[in-house]
Amino acid sequence: MDNINIECYGYTEFYKKQIEGFTIEYKDLIPARIIEVHRNQYTIVTKFKESSAKLKGSLFYNDEQNIIYPAIGDFVLVKYNDQGESIIYKVFERKSKFSRMDSFYEKEQVVATNFDYVFIITSLNNDFNVKRIERYITVSFESGGMPIIILTKSDLCSNCSYYKTLLEKIAIGIPILTVSSITGDGICEIQNYIKPSETIVFLGSSGVGKSSLVNAIAGEEIMKVNHIREDDSKGRHTTTHRQLIMLKNGAMIIDTPGMRELAMWDVSDGLNSAFDDIKELESECKFSNCTHKSEPGCKVKSALESGDLSIKRWENYMKLKKEDKFSKWKESIKNRSKSKKRYKEHR
Repeated sequence: MDNINIECYGYTEFYKKQIEGFTIEYKDLIPARIIEVHRNQYTIVTKFKESSAKLKGSLFYNDEQNIIYPAIGDFVLVKYNDQGESIIYKVFERKSKFSRMDSFYEKEQVVATNFDYVFIITSLNNDFNVKRIERYITVSFESGGMPIIILTKSDLCSNCSYYKTLLEKIAIGIPILTVSSITGDGICEIQNYIKPSETIVFLGSSGVGKSSLVNAIAGEEIMKVNHIREDDSKGRHTTTHRQLIMLKNGAMIIDTPGMRELAMWDVSDGLNSAFDDIKELESECKFSNCTHKSEPGCKVKSALESGDLSIKRWENYMKLKKEDKFSKWKESIKNRSKSKKRYKEHR
């Protein structure tokens, strides 16, 4: 088998320059990209081939506070083994990252990394939910990727323009595309973002047609498609694990399991970008510490009373802001707990 050009997988100067700063202990290691994740098992691609890999235990399974674990899309340094599993030693600095709160452990869960575009996918049926899309937009801006809203199943909708108009009010400057994986409508517009060596992450609930869209973009059936229950528009998870798919033209798609609920994790910058209209109103309030309740000269209150700012958008902004504050509080608690543990161990 011919050697693989790792640059085709997005290995740019951003990552190459990091090699220069690594210590001498990494001199015999080579770069790889994580293209599949199954719990603690990884599939990687190196300049040689695709292969399986696992973590270097002494580096990752210890009590260090700020260990970065690999996620789908990461570039890593590995000790390559052509006869078995390679060993992952280090994760490169990321250019983009999409995270959510792990509701069970109440900590950050990195879902995907090192992508260029975020395709926010929702279908034109009962799945359509403006508040959820606002949530995805917030996370997308925080991630460092460029958000694109994809409205699927346009063949089943008689009034696509209505839904686009709703989103244009809350997704200012974000491209909104309507597509049908059945008829092919809108696929050509999406192809403008499917570029060689660039990566797209798909975000959306189960049943929105992510797998069908991947197949339509690829021009071949590369993903299994499950049908949804038409009475409530809910579907099963076609994708059960995270994977990076290389298309024939050299573009890559990271597909993730469908997520109906997306708990926030540290999205301060994303909130400022996704709700920049509200941030601008807040900056024009008479008092810098305005609570937007009863203070004179409150621009937010005036906008709500006039209808220039919808009550639903304001309430969703406040809800997301509260979630962001909660995630930061949980992170600070966790860090303090780890610090106390290390202090006791070294007394």
